[in-house]
Amino acid sequence: MRSLSVHKETWPVRGVFAISRGSRTEVEVVVAEIVDGDHRGRGEGHPYRRYEETWDGVAAELENLSAKVNGGLEVDELQEVLPAGAARNALDCALWDLRAKREGLPAWKLAGIREAPAPVLSAFTISVDRPEAMAEKAREHAGQPLLKIKLAGKGDLERMRAVRSAAPGARLIVDANEAWTEDLYREFVPDMAAMGVEMIEQPLPAGSDAVLRHLDRPVPLGADESCHDRSSLPGLAGLYDFVNIKLDKTGGLTEALLLAEEARERGFRIMVGCMLGTSLAMAPALLLGGMAEFVDLDGPLLLAKDREHGLRFDRGVVMPPDRRLWG
Repeated sequence: MRSLSVHKETWPVRGVFAISRGSRTEVEVVVAEIVDGDHRGRGEGHPYRRYEETWDGVAAELENLSAKVNGGLEVDELQEVLPAGAARNALDCALWDLRAKREGLPAWKLAGIREAPAPVLSAFTISVDRPEAMAEKAREHAGQPLLKIKLAGKGDLERMRAVRSAAPGARLIVDANEAWTEDLYREFVPDMAAMGVEMIEQPLPAGSDAVLRHLDRPVPLGADESCHDRSSLPGLAGLYDFVNIKLDKTGGLTEALLLAEEARERGFRIMVGCMLGTSLAMAPALLLGGMAEFVDLDGPLLLAKDREHGLRFDRGVVMPPDRRLWG
């Protein structure tokens, strides 16, 4: 007989992680765990304040579904009973994991993916700080092939010049987390292009980004806060080149796979990203790695510790998950 349990967990960050909206020294996650006989499936969600989610609220959403889950709820029905977000992500991924364990097949085969996930290059994130501090962090991680630089608006060119000087051989993508204005965009982007920046993620606030249609785009743009699930796609045409698919936004692997397929059909390029979290949160997203030009699943590297059987990273390359972790 099935049994759902919900766990609220706190994981310490390695140092301080900062973006334009604030900083944190720990991350709060919610884990959905389903036990069915000898089999166990798990999924992890990160409640995100930007989307009006709370730790207690996400846990309560899951606990309220205990009877349905214990009665045999599967991923198709789940899409109808929970909205996209961290709660559905945790439960959706737990159901995928449980099915993989129960049927003795890897999740990628169950998802209809043609080939097993291969090792993929993941960006390593440098959080926003003073230019000197960001340069020091970039120098420390200059051996990483791809750096993702968090930015915050005023002073970003100084930050980027410091990073580029400290890590001249690294590929760079940047993430403004909605912190720029149209004027800052016009000021920053030519220099970003000259520095070799390969993609700028969410420069303007979601809902205030229609002006991007009329701005020069010498660096490709990626939609993060502006893209949640398939319903987001029609409004992104002509504004963005990439969509950043995060399972906490899509509400799990089920919608993420459908979003990736439709986004490519509409001509968008794919990035796979993450919230802060453990390897349990990253593992399902790796099923999308083969579809993506940019992968940003370095969450475990930003934590002070990780789960048992966590993902392995080698100079920026992340290996497919151990089935004891997920899938």
